[in-house]
Amino acid sequence: MNRARPVAAALLAVAGLALVTACGTNPYATSGNVQPAALGLQQQQPASTVPAGAGRVQLVSSTVEGLGTVLADAEGHTLYRYAKDSSKPPKTVCDGACAETWPPLVSDAPALAAGVDAQLVGEVTRPDGQRQVTVGGWPVYRYAKDTGRGIALGQNVSADWAAITPAGGKAAGQSDAPATEPAKPTTIGTTDVGGLGPVLTDQAGDTLYLFTKDGKDSGESTCDGACAKTWPPVRVDGRITVAESVDTGLIGQIRRPDGTMQVTVGGWPVYTYSKDGAPGEASGHGVGNTWYAVEPSGCKVDPARRPDAQQVAAASSGGY
Repeated sequence: MNRARPVAAALLAVAGLALVTACGTNPYATSGNVQPAALGLQQQQPASTVPAGAGRVQLVSSTVEGLGTVLADAEGHTLYRYAKDSSKPPKTVCDGACAETWPPLVSDAPALAAGVDAQLVGEVTRPDGQRQVTVGGWPVYRYAKDTGRGIALGQNVSADWAAITPAGGKAAGQSDAPATEPAKPTTIGTTDVGGLGPVLTDQAGDTLYLFTKDGKDSGESTCDGACAKTWPPVRVDGRITVAESVDTGLIGQIRRPDGTMQVTVGGWPVYTYSKDGAPGEASGHGVGNTWYAVEPSGCKVDPARRPDAQQVAAASSGGY
């Protein structure tokens, strides 16, 4: 099994991996109701995602449930800071594919500030020559998948990204110092399964599956009740760690009917299978012609493939 790199430990590299998604998934697309949970990594993108003549932007203080007071732009979109940038001196390293997911807040003139100490507001020149707004020295960004006022889906996408406060700090009481005892994360890893090849796993090493009845990018899970007992959803209540071989731009989360959050990969809610007896088994692949193990690309493993014979014997023929 590949060793997972903890997002919570701020080790995600924006330079990332050149991951080819076998089923044609664009990890940077914004469709459906899936809430993303990680940065998009390396992919060919335009040099600049913000049009010239961006005008003069305005910063305002805003209240977001669960986060308290944060900074927002004039339209109410939550603003964020990136731990891999620096504030002393101000410097931005989020460019290219990163800036597709996290558009920098740029301004043709000094930003207007309402409820913000104007002395904390500045700017930094980006590699493309645009002037990005800074607060407390930190370059600020929007999150491409925040769809409206008061939404902060980018919070906890990884330990590197946090909503920014009017003072330039991290929202929700996060400390700028490394945590000594981080909360236990949900882990997405990989392993090789005989007959299937590389598949995704959870922190226990159990194979992850998608359910075709959910629908890609639907933003919801249709497996509840008895189904969820047989196919436990992979839940998340904190940060997610991701194996180095997995593009973090594929990782997201949705809200389940019971209010808990479930991990998505490539737009698919993911599950384990209660009848897999040990890590590395994938007896659920092909069950009911609706359940399939998930490749590191976020696609289902080829339905024509079958796990080793000893695993096939454990598979249920009725779906759930």
